[in-house]
Amino acid sequence: MSAADERKNQPHYIKVHPNDNVAIVVNSNGLPEGSRFPCGLTLTEFVPKGHKVALQAIAQGDAIIRYGEVIGYANQDIKQGGWISEHQVDLPKAPALETLPLATKVPEPLPPLEGYTFQGYRNADGSVGTKNLLAITTSVQCVAGVVDFVTRLIERDLLPKYPNVDGVVGLNHLYGCGVAINAPAAVVPIRTLHNLTQNPNFGGEVLVVGLGCEKLQPERLLAGSDELQQINVDKSQIIMLQDEVHVGFKAMVDDILQQADKLLQRLNQRQRETCPVSDLVVGMQCGGSDAFSGVTANPAVGYASDLLVRCGATVMFSEVTEVRDAIHLLTPRAANEEVGKALLREMAWYDNYLDTGKTDRSANPSPGNKKGGLANVVEKALGSIAKSGTSAIVEVLSPGQRPTRKGLIFAATPASDFVCGTQQMASGITLQVFTTGRGTPYGLAAVPVIKMSTHTSLADRWHDLIDIDAGRIASGEANIEDIGWELFHFMLDVASGKKKPWSDQWGLFNALSVFNPAPVT
Repeated sequence: MSAADERKNQPHYIKVHPNDNVAIVVNSNGLPEGSRFPCGLTLTEFVPKGHKVALQAIAQGDAIIRYGEVIGYANQDIKQGGWISEHQVDLPKAPALETLPLATKVPEPLPPLEGYTFQGYRNADGSVGTKNLLAITTSVQCVAGVVDFVTRLIERDLLPKYPNVDGVVGLNHLYGCGVAINAPAAVVPIRTLHNLTQNPNFGGEVLVVGLGCEKLQPERLLAGSDELQQINVDKSQIIMLQDEVHVGFKAMVDDILQQADKLLQRLNQRQRETCPVSDLVVGMQCGGSDAFSGVTANPAVGYASDLLVRCGATVMFSEVTEVRDAIHLLTPRAANEEVGKALLREMAWYDNYLDTGKTDRSANPSPGNKKGGLANVVEKALGSIAKSGTSAIVEVLSPGQRPTRKGLIFAATPASDFVCGTQQMASGITLQVFTTGRGTPYGLAAVPVIKMSTHTSLADRWHDLIDIDAGRIASGEANIEDIGWELFHFMLDVASGKKKPWSDQWGLFNALSVFNPAPVT
């Protein structure tokens, strides 16, 4: 065995903060009882990969500390060198929102990063797309089957005539009828559907297919609400299947194809042009997280987030329940008190939403997260917020809202992968970075999704699904800055159409999942 192999097989752990009394085991197969680390710590039992080992004896009731923060309290005595499973950790109380400091430690702006560009599609409103897509939006789920049918025909018969168009996307969803359309919370799905049509990757063109009897009439979908800018659309671009002009299914299909062809002609005239990185809108998300997420992939994403902000770009991080228990670390970073209060507003709204559903934050994490070493939502949140980097938070968006500023933005969404992805699309992202430790084939048809693994074993096993391996940080082959820069350059190549992430290469796309907190009737 070579010296390198011996070093690789030596017991190895990662301790994040000097004050931590736990660390996570790095070795691929975990470590057996009796394993001795270079510091002299000896395991008293088997510890799986990514799971926590006690660096010192922890008495029942004592705090368990990771990331320099209390992630829970021991519900039994834990020996030094013992495995700390989620069953031994009691969940602490969430930070009380009314006591949090606001804008007390606003980070100084990082030095500007100039000279970086990408090749994008500039739109009439000044936004820039990373794809050139025909989108067919729907006012009600009833027409989804027709849209799927027509989309296949467009791909087969029309797209070959228009080489500058990347594809066609049906914006199907589960909203539109059988819903409390005037309920206060209905603003969320209506705003979301309205703003999805404005995603920069659709080039400002709107083709709407409706049924005719739905509660969410196309005119209301396009108008949105008082806070939104109404979309100007040719009435011929609204096709209602119940209109008497449609005699038979073929007539419906022919009408949609005729209008789609007109839009494709206009989209085909679009050309990529050199754009500053400040025109990018990037969403940061994690899913299938594990204990490595907060020490490899998410910090690397956070470093890349800072690079983007330094270029003047817009960066969004989300997932309220995976921010809530670390909110005390974010409110001081708010650019001003108004932004800080908006953070508290979104946390309080979601607390009430969960309470109404007779559940709480303990429902997160998932079984897979726990198998990957995450004991509870506090530990998960502390790792999740690393995606936000170190910049000041300049704006907070309610679900489905679009930003009015550039810089680092918190866009409130549920933590569900596909719901978060849909909501970030509505908020205008044109590119998404997705970190995972457990692995997922997740993807979005309208927005390129770059997937980054938290450990190398996943990248090796899923070599044709993972785009970047951040596990090299854990093995010492690279550092956070190295992977952050690698991601930054890869993002620019993907945004320019020079490279395709694996999800685009395989065509692995999740259906839209619009967040609807309003009643369904």
